[in-house]
Amino acid sequence: MKASGDAFQFKAAFNLRDLGCHMDWNKFDRGVFLVNCLAVIYNPKTKKILIGKRENDPNIRKLGWCFPGGRPGYEKDIEYYLQKEVEKKTGLRIGRGKVVFAKTYPEKREILSIYYYVTMDSGEAKPGEKFTEVKWIKPTEVKKYFTTSLHPEVFKFLKTLR
Repeated sequence: MKASGDAFQFKAAFNLRDLGCHMDWNKFDRGVFLVNCLAVIYNPKTKKILIGKRENDPNIRKLGWCFPGGRPGYEKDIEYYLQKEVEKKTGLRIGRGKVVFAKTYPEKREILSIYYYVTMDSGEAKPGEKFTEVKWIKPTEVKKYFTTSLHPEVFKFLKTLR
């Protein structure tokens, strides 16, 4: 009975479709995250990955260079939304990928990012929605660009892409 009461209180306090970055996270002690899907886009010909530059991110102030991606919607698979977000932000069409890692950030624990390894299908990389610049770099160069935490497991995976 208590569990259903908790669920009722949650639904009464928040419309799930309206959950956004600016909700009062202090009302929850665990289990509620803002999910962000990120694409590690690898070009096997050049042996480089694509990163994008953001400015004034509302959730993580120090965020600058990052992997392209975004929040998934509710109606379709997460991978569908990852493909759409990457295309909006970079102009690239990507295939379905595989999950490499998932993490929260010391800078903002309420954000859960799921990293996907993908290759590009078509398109030309150019800055789009929320990106001021995109750049192909060697996988081992990410530490030079990223101003936010990069989990050791993600970096370990990137080192395999040589």
